[in-house]
Amino acid sequence: MCRVVWFPIKNYMKQLLVEVDEETFKKLEQIAPARSRRRSAFIRAAIRRAIGEEQERVTTEAYRRIPDSADDAWFDPRVWEPKPLAYRGRRGR
Repeated sequence: MCRVVWFPIKNYMKQLLVEVDEETFKKLEQIAPARSRRRSAFIRAAIRRAIGEEQERVTTEAYRRIPDSADDAWFDPRVWEPKPLAYRGRRGR
């Protein structure tokens, strides 16, 4: 009897075919060989990191062009200060 098991996929992923030169391929094979099933995760993480770095660069450039003024910023340091621990004294045993 043949039994088919169905697993729902929550996040559909798009496939991406990328061609790399021989030197890049050899280095990738050393870091994340295909047989270890780590390569796809490694490439996804590298893409996410590159996207994050680009977003950070764009944000930095926007603040260089139009910096915040002192009047725009409001800061209450009490919000960021840790609350002191309550003193309970020594507990008797």
